[in-house]
Amino acid sequence: MELSEDILSRVKQLQDKYAAMGQDLVSYLDGLLHADYLTYWDYIHLDTLLSLQSPRTSFPDEEIFIMYHQITELYFKLSLHELKQVCLSPTDDVAFVTSRVKRVNRYFRNLTLSFEVMVDGMDPAQFLKFRMSLLPASGFQSAQYRMVEIYATDFIHLVDKDHRDKFSKSDRNIRDQFSYIYWKAGATELATGKKTLTLQQFEAKYSDELISLAESLQGRTLATKYTEFEAAGKDVSELKAALRELDVHVNVNWPLSHYKSAVRYLQKDPEDIRATGGTNWQKYLPPRFQKRIFYPELWTEEELTEWGKAWVLETLSKM
Repeated sequence: MELSEDILSRVKQLQDKYAAMGQDLVSYLDGLLHADYLTYWDYIHLDTLLSLQSPRTSFPDEEIFIMYHQITELYFKLSLHELKQVCLSPTDDVAFVTSRVKRVNRYFRNLTLSFEVMVDGMDPAQFLKFRMSLLPASGFQSAQYRMVEIYATDFIHLVDKDHRDKFSKSDRNIRDQFSYIYWKAGATELATGKKTLTLQQFEAKYSDELISLAESLQGRTLATKYTEFEAAGKDVSELKAALRELDVHVNVNWPLSHYKSAVRYLQKDPEDIRATGGTNWQKYLPPRFQKRIFYPELWTEEELTEWGKAWVLETLSKM
């Protein structure tokens, strides 16, 4: 059987490729002859993936809780995959940046919609029992979510709103700002105001890494990209719309989905049940308290004042 021109052409291209690297094509072809065919389950490491759920109790719904959080972390990893392409490259292509922001929006849109798994997909009685076996672990300890925030905006916007005035534009040391990062206030003990063990664990493992990341991204965040494009006179209308959507997804829809879940499982008259890490979820989750906004310059004064209100009204209308 004679080899077709297409096959001969590709063999020649492969020979040139390996020759350029000082490699022998015949050796690689021998390897190909002996290699097994790739399977779906091997490619995605399916057996390993399905073995990563290790419930600490016998309650069936704990496995739902574990898998949903694992799915969430994979979506965060997808988001970081896109943000790294934008922020760590010198691209000046507005369309490229916009397309990647839209991808992140899709990931967070799916996350928000999927949170019904947490809101309505577990038995409350089971949850209130198995959750006590998870102490002091908490979704609060998701470092990837913090990284998404750091890539998305200038670090000053992650500082607690009551402490931002401490830092002038010329004096914004990342480590100093990190001392007042907004989420620390949400991980204090309700009774004493001291740091929860959840926060202590998180800081011990991730503080240096997060500070280092924030320092490396100074002048390179998604917010910086937008400012540079606008200053260069480029058409940023589509990017602006995508960034506004991202702001709402990350800072309104996502935390309020958590709030809705917390209300369902943890709110109990006359006393609210504490979250697994002892976090003050009543103050930490609602955007109207945090006023955490990645791109305040893209919103009107009225929109900033009413931040998060539209979600609440929409939720109430469905009740």
